[in-house]
Amino acid sequence: PDIFITSLGTRIQYGEALTDDDVWTEHIDHDWSARRVRLALSRLPGLILQDQRQQTPFKISYYYDRDHAPTLDELNALLRQQEITANAGLSFGQFLDVLPARASKGQALRYVAQRLEIPLEQMLVAGGSGADEDMMRGNTLAVVMHNRHHEELSPLANMDRIYFARQGYAAGIVEAIEYYDFFGQCRVPDA
Repeated sequence: PDIFITSLGTRIQYGEALTDDDVWTEHIDHDWSARRVRLALSRLPGLILQDQRQQTPFKISYYYDRDHAPTLDELNALLRQQEITANAGLSFGQFLDVLPARASKGQALRYVAQRLEIPLEQMLVAGGSGADEDMMRGNTLAVVMHNRHHEELSPLANMDRIYFARQGYAAGIVEAIEYYDFFGQCRVPDA
């Protein structure tokens, strides 16, 4: 691959040398404080900080116990009340990630598309958890993988440019490529 968007959109790298996009890093670093995030969430029930391997400079990751932890809306409200410019998001109902307000998979994808002058309409994105939702919204073509957690993405079910695959993994991507005729006429559903 020529481009890697990783760590939930907090890191963009190019080429074989995996050169970091310093402009993106500087952009998402604006008003970001991982220390303030950790401090704000440190005493909340139902949140356990994941091990160091899951942490990055721009991603604070927790295990989330929905029976004891505040709701996602409550967590985001708490961050706003403390004037922390960050967004919390859930994946698979059990993983909570807190990112800078300027970072997400969708924002990173749109940044790269604009930088490289690739129309979003000519991109096919695949995902399967709540962390993928903003990447799938907008002008891209998207596929929700069958093997993933549909319930987190069920609000997207009636959107024209989002296809819910019946197959999982690579077969689901192939199914979406065929559904959209991606390498042929590239059938874009009416918006």
